[in-house]
Amino acid sequence: MHELVAFQSVGLMKLKMGLNQIQDPTLKKIYLQTIKELEMNLNELLQFYPYAPHPGPSSEYRISDSFYAGDLLAFAKTAVRNYGIAITEVATPALRNVLKKQMNLAVTCHERIYTYMYQNGLYPSYDLAKLLQNDMMLANKALSM
Repeated sequence: MHELVAFQSVGLMKLKMGLNQIQDPTLKKIYLQTIKELEMNLNELLQFYPYAPHPGPSSEYRISDSFYAGDLLAFAKTAVRNYGIAITEVATPALRNVLKKQMNLAVTCHERIYTYMYQNGLYPSYDLAKLLQNDMMLANKALSM
């Protein structure tokens, strides 16, 4: 649940920040529908948080380094997944070797940004209460934009 809330919260914030830049009415309509669906998803998922360990008080989630670090972490995770899928569908050994090399770089990128976030208190992955508290703050921030 944490991964879904964090990923969708960051995505929702990015969509809302970019909405005013879109000129094409059809694309703008797609963005608005996606925003509406992500807001619905977050509201539904947040209903389950009271059943998890109860988080304590914390500081306001900042749209700054923590936001950008989380976005990079999500990107790195997605890259690793995408490379894993691509490797299973590749037709030539030469391309497979290139994809393996690039997937290893994506894994290293994930490790680098995860370590940065963990060491700076931005991703308390071993503290479930704090992790869920951060999820709620992030989701509420995204919903209130």
